[in-house]
Amino acid sequence: MAGGLGVLGDCYKLQVYALAKYINREKKIIPENIISKAPSAELRPNQKDSDSLPDYSLLDQVLYQYIEKRMGPGEIKALGYDAALVDRTLKMVNNNEYKRNQFCPIIRISPKAFGVGRRVPIVGKYLN
Repeated sequence: MAGGLGVLGDCYKLQVYALAKYINREKKIIPENIISKAPSAELRPNQKDSDSLPDYSLLDQVLYQYIEKRMGPGEIKALGYDAALVDRTLKMVNNNEYKRNQFCPIIRISPKAFGVGRRVPIVGKYLN
């Protein structure tokens, strides 16, 4: 969350990996150890995102349905996603809305980017 512009702020994790592969398609610009390193918030030693989050191939899909498609928990579960996963994921998104209000501006690439594309009151109780 440091910096004046969040270049990847509107990208899902798998989009970031795809972008890195695209950038490296002809010449290694991004070192491979950066791409292959397990994602981490690096808040404690040896922490990995996989310790507390589902696989990004699944997480990105749930987030896409919620953010881009504006589906509610019931609609997402009806698509076949695990109910506990959906509830936990959407709760995390909503509980951390305050962080996005503190974040620097992002480059918007989707219709529902956080920020001006998706304004959500911090105190909203959307999943009750």
